[in-house]
Amino acid sequence: MSGICFAAGTVCLLYYLILVIYAGVTADFSWIWLLTAFVLYGGGILLHYGKMHPGLFPGWLRYAAEFILIVGILAFAVICAGVIRGMHAKGSEDLEYVVVLGAQVKGDKPSRALKKRLDAALEYAQKNPDTILILSGGQGSGEDITEAKCMEEYLTEHGIFRERLVLEEKSTNTRENLVFSDELTNCAKARTGILSNNFHVYRAVKLAEKLGYEAAEGIAAPSDAIMQVHYVVREVFALVKEKIAGNL
Repeated sequence: MSGICFAAGTVCLLYYLILVIYAGVTADFSWIWLLTAFVLYGGGILLHYGKMHPGLFPGWLRYAAEFILIVGILAFAVICAGVIRGMHAKGSEDLEYVVVLGAQVKGDKPSRALKKRLDAALEYAQKNPDTILILSGGQGSGEDITEAKCMEEYLTEHGIFRERLVLEEKSTNTRENLVFSDELTNCAKARTGILSNNFHVYRAVKLAEKLGYEAAEGIAAPSDAIMQVHYVVREVFALVKEKIAGNL
């Protein structure tokens, strides 16, 4: 068991270094991999020391620790399965509305994550010409325009008529995206798609259902391949946080 801990800790440490090199040391939540590596290394050392000194730790303590570990792994796996299932959502044809969730804007240009969402929205809009797109996202730090306005400019430049777009420019998080979009259009009572990067779809749809969306469907845009594992793990913690906050 100690060998497994050391090996897993090394994998986490290496992935943390990859994230830092690829996305920078300020990459959101990347510290969790470094913390996990140290926890695994510490656990491996304790297990190894306990094995060398059998009388040091009482048997019940070892069994309790193993039980907690197994329950934690199972809970993580169940939540993770939901996130992964949402990553394959395509949405039905001819939805009345599609809420395109905002993401970071760099100046007045979409970030890589937002561009992937916009390209997926563009593809859906071209295949379903009667669907109204609700572009949802306010203006954050480092953004010269609102995320909704950035999305509008990108989509109209690529041939989507302005008349098909509704801009929601107040929201600062996913829950507000959904609340304010419904206030503008009453989309919670309609057949509505929720479009985001694949790792985010499961949580977004669950939030929509909690808020009273009667026929919410996920539409998954691609995500960054190198960051994908990190994003999935981050979503598991985000889902737990939303549950504790009473949003799910």
